[in-house]
Amino acid sequence: MTAHQNGTISFEVSDFLLNCFVRSPNWQIWLSLPLSLLFLLAMGANGILLITIWLETSLHEPMYYLLSLLSLLDMVLCLTVIPKVLTIFWLDFKSISFYVCFLQMYIMNCFLAMESCTFMVMAYDHYIAICHPLRYSSIITDQFIAKAAIFILARNILFTVPIPILSARLFYCGRNVIENCICANMSVSRLSCDDVTINRLYQFAGGWTLLGSDLILIILSYTLILRAVLRLKAEGAVAKALSTCGSHFILILFFNTVLLVFVLTHVVKKKVSPDVPVLLNVLHHVIPAALNPIVYGVRTQEIKQGIQKLLKKGW
Repeated sequence: MTAHQNGTISFEVSDFLLNCFVRSPNWQIWLSLPLSLLFLLAMGANGILLITIWLETSLHEPMYYLLSLLSLLDMVLCLTVIPKVLTIFWLDFKSISFYVCFLQMYIMNCFLAMESCTFMVMAYDHYIAICHPLRYSSIITDQFIAKAAIFILARNILFTVPIPILSARLFYCGRNVIENCICANMSVSRLSCDDVTINRLYQFAGGWTLLGSDLILIILSYTLILRAVLRLKAEGAVAKALSTCGSHFILILFFNTVLLVFVLTHVVKKKVSPDVPVLLNVLHHVIPAALNPIVYGVRTQEIKQGIQKLLKKGW
């Protein structure tokens, strides 16, 4: 509790209330079932992919280690966001404690950046596999994957730590209703009585530096792949390479496009319902997680065979 010079008293916030879809509360009703199904699909598909790669020794290869990392990141992101959103939809349990809110904020920012970085390493893996196939086994080794994993963890853990710290140090003096389903940085920060310019600048600069640099390198890798593929003379080789890389590139573009649309709707918020970016933010934590194991995993022949082997053993 704090007394001010004008005689008013303000209470420091100890917890927040997540108020989803302020303008369109009926969205919660029709969104709860598809969101539940997407969550179950994401957890199930990623779980099967991880178990298959772990148990099938023929899949103990660098490329599949990267797929395992992607699946783990997807599962953590889903578990951090979707169960809480569903408890709000079904049980109207909107309360979230001060520290849990900032923990959720950190995990979302950190793991989304890790996922973007993993996509970048996977694009490099595809580039070496198609453009320098004879050197692939000497470049993409277990040691390379270990170093890449350390880089992915270190870069994103360090760069995203200031986001929740900057928000948590602000003074929250009474208003505690977050107009969002999740503890997004700017949705929380705007409730404080302090100046949030530094928070905005760091979120913007950090986001564009991390995700922007990843996207530039991903596009560069796939441009070089496309150039190499179009030079191939073998019949069917072009179609096969384009099919594999095309589906991966579409997923990566989807991952980044949703983020871009989310940013743009915030910029032009007067013309767009404030519930639209909230919906996009929620879906961004579950749709890529549901699609990644299907596109990356099931479309890969070796993983498909591994899953079939496991199912036969299970029966």
